[in-house]
Amino acid sequence: MKLLMLGGTEFVGRAITEDALARGWEVTVFHRGHHAPPPGTSALHGDRTAPGGLDALAAGEWDLVVDTWSSAPTAVRDSARLLASRAGRYVYISSRSVYAYPAPAGLTEDGPVVDGSADAESTAYAEDKRGGELAAVDAFGDRALLVRAGLIIGPYENVGRLPWWLDRTARGGPTPAPGRPGLPIQYIDVRDLAHWTLDAAEAGLGGPYDAVSPSGHATMGALLEACAAVTGGRAEFRWIDEDRIAEAGVAPWTELPIWIPEGELHDYMFGSDTTKARAAGLKCRPVEETVADTWAWLRSLDGPAPLRGDRSTKGLSAEREAVLLGL
Repeated sequence: MKLLMLGGTEFVGRAITEDALARGWEVTVFHRGHHAPPPGTSALHGDRTAPGGLDALAAGEWDLVVDTWSSAPTAVRDSARLLASRAGRYVYISSRSVYAYPAPAGLTEDGPVVDGSADAESTAYAEDKRGGELAAVDAFGDRALLVRAGLIIGPYENVGRLPWWLDRTARGGPTPAPGRPGLPIQYIDVRDLAHWTLDAAEAGLGGPYDAVSPSGHATMGALLEACAAVTGGRAEFRWIDEDRIAEAGVAPWTELPIWIPEGELHDYMFGSDTTKARAAGLKCRPVEETVADTWAWLRSLDGPAPLRGDRSTKGLSAEREAVLLGL
């Protein structure tokens, strides 16, 4: 297989690139040149947002294109149109955020989605991802696979959710633990996402698939206990009622990464029916493995984990943590 990876140097794109290389595929990575792609790839350089930025893709043929773009849908539109006659299939890594809010637990791929346009400039994350989906389908039709990923964690994470919890539990001492230990969460290890995506594309699948673990595959307690175990067991968890968290003005998801209190938003984020993807072969590794491998990656770095500049900072400051803990 000949793969063209549009952005294959960080997190999801890197995981997909590495999985393709492990299969013995011929991989070309199209990127801006800010980070080096994995060894064994061929590189083409260009900026999709600049005039002439796709010139390096004017020639060449590929069996598969994978695109992780999450900003202006016009970038997906222009890439997909340019490659439609020279690539067999197009995979767009989308998001479950394209579903209209609120959505009940148990929602499937047939659920209502937000409005989007392939011709739009960047507006908001959900609408941008939906516009990217429409752009891929417009150019490739049923040759387009839309991978609606849930929360993505694992090695190379450049958003800062799981790395923050690992760094916090490594410091030890009284540690805020939000809500209740048995609260179910849904996520996808980036390597499981990568492996299933390439399997599905190779099998000729098209249309939307929710790529995330089954609800209850892990709990908030299991995630945090795994973090504590791999970082030395020094964290002393203080489970804090969600009402108290709200009274303190502490923000779920951002200040307390990954966690969302029970209710409408939790159902929306962590209530996907994953039957379709699992029937198509999606398998999810234990949370303990994801946590351990992410910690090993963090410890291999010379400095702090890299973070995307277009995402908000994750985690609770020491001052706000002390207030929450009543210290």
